[in-house]
Amino acid sequence: MTNSSADQQSTHSKLEEMGRAARAAARQMARADTAAKNRALAAIAARLDAQRDEILRANEVDMQAGRDNGLDAALLDRLALNDARVDAMIEGLHQIAKLPDPVGEIEDLKYRPSGIQVGRMRVPLGVVGIIYESRPNVTIDAASLCLKSGNATILRGGSEALHSNGAIAACIAAGLREAGLPETAVQVVDTRDRAAVGAMVSMPEYVDVIVPRGGTGLIQRISREARVPVIKHLHGVCHVYIDDRADVEKAFDIALNAKTHRYGVCNAMETLLVADGMASRLLPRLAEAYREKGVELRGCERTRKVLTDCTPASESDWSEEYLAPVLAIRVVDHLDDAMDHIARYGSGHTESIVTEDYGRARRFLAEVDSSSVMVNASTRFADGFEYGLGAEIGISTDKIHARGPVGLEGLTSQKWIVLGDGHIRR
Repeated sequence: MTNSSADQQSTHSKLEEMGRAARAAARQMARADTAAKNRALAAIAARLDAQRDEILRANEVDMQAGRDNGLDAALLDRLALNDARVDAMIEGLHQIAKLPDPVGEIEDLKYRPSGIQVGRMRVPLGVVGIIYESRPNVTIDAASLCLKSGNATILRGGSEALHSNGAIAACIAAGLREAGLPETAVQVVDTRDRAAVGAMVSMPEYVDVIVPRGGTGLIQRISREARVPVIKHLHGVCHVYIDDRADVEKAFDIALNAKTHRYGVCNAMETLLVADGMASRLLPRLAEAYREKGVELRGCERTRKVLTDCTPASESDWSEEYLAPVLAIRVVDHLDDAMDHIARYGSGHTESIVTEDYGRARRFLAEVDSSSVMVNASTRFADGFEYGLGAEIGISTDKIHARGPVGLEGLTSQKWIVLGDGHIRR
């Protein structure tokens, strides 16, 4: 056996061992009461605060390695931790602790003509495998949501965040220990071996669902190889449409924020659609603001008549997720043209309309088929924290089981329950 084959076999054996431990932990987590889960979340938050300096030092090791290896600015931004981002992780834990526990909720309990009562009870999924790149804060988001929803989880972060994730994992393990819950309820894979991904997605006996968070290549690979269900989105090609009945100031603020608040995130606007009646009024002012922030503009022919120095947009620009300071702009005749464009090129992630026309807003909400559809708001709000979920495990553009930001409810399922008193079927 070659060294490479031996390494892969070792990694697969290690993941199987983690899978067995996670399956056992999942049974304990399913019966854990809300108080114990909330104690664990509070203890993890306290550990993060106490170990803040150690976490930031570990992150700087990863950041330096990233700079040395030529990671681009967007990936470095995703990788970076600072006091504000650690504070956000802590706040997310506290928010999740305050959320209602979905596990055990019984819905639609009704008497049937036979005398039995039939309803549905919300239950954990079991073992959730999460595969993600760059962002170490995902380690906390994923762990806390899986914990509160009664699941066990195996987390495989990107190799570029190995030290950061290790420091955060130590805090999670300590918090679980303090609360009397199994440390193996949250396990972080501590190898750079890419075979770990292949092992995780091919263990249906141990893993109930996979959630990938990362680039298109990662998600396509997992979708292709997985032997367990996958909750995913491939792209975040988000649109803002500025209607000719929009408030100009609202439109300016929303279009600027949606693109420039952060570039390397899936809810950043990648294409701006502007009604012809608004183009000459708004585009020059927006273009100046974008250029001040270093955003490259690529426009259709009608856009370039207004912005003469704008780079011509190619056909591929309309379906591109840049994750960078690049923006495609198209001038359209009216709402129907904008919705046709979104239907053709959109990824089903997030779209927003800016308008003061109630009827057009209602049409946009009803007819645009994306996981989040907004009126007079920045696409940057498409986020579990902003939606009041505390955090998110990811954003799903699938239509079955979970769609949009996936929080506690998305990490549970329902089973039918029947209550009787000696009833038999006649």
